[in-house]
Amino acid sequence: MKNKKLKFGIGIGIILGVVGWEAVSGFQQSKTYYVTVSELRSGKAARQHVRVGGVVEPNSIARRGEAVTFRLAQDASVLPVAYVGSETLPDTFVGGAQAIIEGDYSPDGTFRAEKIQAKCASKYQAAPPGAPGRKVATEQGPGSGG
Repeated sequence: MKNKKLKFGIGIGIILGVVGWEAVSGFQQSKTYYVTVSELRSGKAARQHVRVGGVVEPNSIARRGEAVTFRLAQDASVLPVAYVGSETLPDTFVGGAQAIIEGDYSPDGTFRAEKIQAKCASKYQAAPPGAPGRKVATEQGPGSGG
């Protein structure tokens, strides 16, 4: 009886150890730091899996088959990027759009992006005076129950 309890305890210990190890290693792999373009270019975040944000330079997007290259700018720093991911790029990924890229910085100075998120333009502006549109009812008319 004592031998069965010992085996059971060892088995549970091994299972908990494996689950704990998987949790810790999975957390380490999913941890991605956010850095600026200038930090990346200075070498502070070299050889790490990082996220970088900036503005896609207008007229810098070049598509050659599956390959996409562009330049990401932040303040005065510019980063050449090669997209090596397998996902389709978002429709909002255009020159002048804000984007966050995730990947690795290569020794040749090019960022190899595995993921690209383009920020959706959420800028709403009022229509100019006299523009066509629907008029909002301000009075209750006949049959409106009022």
